[in-house]
Amino acid sequence: MNIGKRRELFIDGFLIGGLGGYAQLRLHHPVAREIVMVHDQPWEGSSCGYHTVFRDGEIYRMYYRGLHWDLRRPKGDDQLEPVYCYAESEDGVRWRKPELGVVEFNGSRENNIILKGIGTHNFSPFKDPNPDCEPGALYKALGGIKREGGLFAFRSPDGVHWTMMKEDPVITDGAFDSQNVGFWDPTIGKYRAYWRYFTENQDGARCRAIRTATSTDFLVWCDQADLTYADSPEEQLYTNQVKPYFRAPHLLIGLPTRYVDRGWSDSTRALPELENREERSSVNQRYGTAVTEGLLMASRDGVLFTRWNEAFVRPGVQRPGTWRYGHQYSAWHAVETESAIDGAPNEISLYYSEGHPSDVSVGIRRYTLRMDGFVSVWAPASGGELITRTIIFEGKRLAINFSTSAAGSIQVEIQEPGGKPVPGFSIEDCQEVFGDELERSVTWGDGADLGQLSGEPVRLRFVLRDADLYSLRFAD
Repeated sequence: MNIGKRRELFIDGFLIGGLGGYAQLRLHHPVAREIVMVHDQPWEGSSCGYHTVFRDGEIYRMYYRGLHWDLRRPKGDDQLEPVYCYAESEDGVRWRKPELGVVEFNGSRENNIILKGIGTHNFSPFKDPNPDCEPGALYKALGGIKREGGLFAFRSPDGVHWTMMKEDPVITDGAFDSQNVGFWDPTIGKYRAYWRYFTENQDGARCRAIRTATSTDFLVWCDQADLTYADSPEEQLYTNQVKPYFRAPHLLIGLPTRYVDRGWSDSTRALPELENREERSSVNQRYGTAVTEGLLMASRDGVLFTRWNEAFVRPGVQRPGTWRYGHQYSAWHAVETESAIDGAPNEISLYYSEGHPSDVSVGIRRYTLRMDGFVSVWAPASGGELITRTIIFEGKRLAINFSTSAAGSIQVEIQEPGGKPVPGFSIEDCQEVFGDELERSVTWGDGADLGQLSGEPVRLRFVLRDADLYSLRFAD
């Protein structure tokens, strides 16, 4: 496996040849921060959702659907016409809703609506990094729903003014009643799409699933396939939120929503807002008994995913607007933001819905995570080891993203494929690494030249004590 100089995470276990001692893979959970936006405008309604967030130069862009849906009424009753809205921020924390003057609502264009009509059930824009992208299509999106015929392709020169690239839908086989996404994948040099699909499980029951396809022009989609999962049970998945990870684009990271109908029980009745929950359930039981939460998954080929069975973002402490159907839907996707701690390095921000759908305004809460901090190889003070698969690298130094306790440490040994230490790069030669840093170079002896092994097949042996290893890369 030639990893060159690319950054490798342990989110899927692909790099791991074996774990020893007490070492194990550990899933980490984002930390809840502030509510960054409240959807309180009349065109936004009680069911704002399907958010998209990405960084675009000096600003962050956010797109989201405005829709009113009272779960205590039959579906389709008492709804506003769905629209898509836009917000922006300089830091990913403080957001504003600009008056764009693009779409009229109740006789006025003083709003932040960018789109109405076809495509507004779900609409997921991205800035196209395709080197052959035309200026008028610098921003693209898929949007639509089955009753409209499927997913339509949209284009925009500025991310605000949108037109359809084609009058007919470009993907027609699917359910689409979720957030469906498309993006440019630089690893394969093609566009990818992921959308809601229904399959049948072993019992013949309908199961919410995810389908994918690729395209060279964003219009003709080929190689359709249903996602498969390594060592994960069949579950009901709503959104998929798949996108290349911005620090390691060969890794496709998904932030899907898990849907679970727990039925009525004493624990269900102990959840927040019982009276409202019972009213919702009188229309459709699952409106009162189903709960949702965020998951984490990753893939290297776009079809086979490693999905963590444990929740990535749990419903959390019980409070109004939580532990309900529609809670903890992740925005598409993770972005880099500054840390609120002076002197600390940048971190990942993720955004999850709260209070959806609700009698009050829907909110979006920001969560933060260490860079590359989705999963680590962890060992307690009693120690553990990681042996990688045989790799080929390029570069002169090994840099790791890690964290230890004050008494903890990490040491690295470079081995020949058969397991024999390379002279000068044994554990005994390695200087102990301790601290907490996103990128620290590992050193051996008096500065042995790692460049002499560049291009040669080797294995890495990590010895960890009260430490987490999040990622590694080779560099010059």
